[in-house]
Amino acid sequence: MIDLHCHSLCSDGSDPPEALPAMAEQMDLKALALTDHDTLDGLDRFIDQQSRVSTRLIPGIELSCEFAGRDLHVLGLFINHRDAVFQERIQSIRLRRQRRNAQIFQKLKSLKIEIHPEDYIEREQVELITRAHIADMLKKTGHAATRAEAFQKYLGDEGIAYVPFEFLSPGEAFKWIREAKGLPVIAHPGRFSWGLFVWEAAMTDLRDQGACGIETYYSDHSDSETAYFLRLCEALNMIPTGGSDYHGKRKPGCGMGAGWGDLNVPDWILNKCEAFLKTYRRK
Repeated sequence: MIDLHCHSLCSDGSDPPEALPAMAEQMDLKALALTDHDTLDGLDRFIDQQSRVSTRLIPGIELSCEFAGRDLHVLGLFINHRDAVFQERIQSIRLRRQRRNAQIFQKLKSLKIEIHPEDYIEREQVELITRAHIADMLKKTGHAATRAEAFQKYLGDEGIAYVPFEFLSPGEAFKWIREAKGLPVIAHPGRFSWGLFVWEAAMTDLRDQGACGIETYYSDHSDSETAYFLRLCEALNMIPTGGSDYHGKRKPGCGMGAGWGDLNVPDWILNKCEAFLKTYRRK
């Protein structure tokens, strides 16, 4: 069993990146990829644990893009996270996120909602503030009962403190990942547009722009969705991948490797990814 999608406190997870490999070893995972949102910050600490575990540790990232008017996430697996150009590109996203956060906090202040992110960062040991963290701050200060309510009322597209993000295009994300020697993968497609999206034509377009894989095995995918995306991979000559989207205590009940309890990403996925990478890295 493998898990090619998990998060640390360097984005919106709760565990230090250096703690994840030992957890994977306890789960008897053959491979684990760290794929924090729009940051490479935890990867050195994660990869440095390789000598201590038999689980294969894979450097990754999850990039936020816009597609068909909605958020689309793209995983970059097996990346060279020390590539200088790639690091500069990811830093540019971090600066975009910081600008957006400042605008959100300013809007909240204009609504007489005072939030002190520095207190939250110190208490939660967070290294990159996302909207999910801001939602938690709103919950902790009594302005929302749940994270979902915080998004609905303040932070989501229709929220009164919403600030649009300068998203990458999918083509940009694919290019950046491929130039960093990684495998670009469409993340959790069953979640896109609340599962109401017909993917055949769109996935063909994304493949033609540079996508190489589809996250077929995923915690929130039903058996029928998994089977559908596996068929789509075969039809489009794309690589199937899979992962739990583990976030630790920030996503209670969703475990590393096991998802909500019935996830099992087979080992052959790893073999297929590596065989594909060998082929296209030679081009």
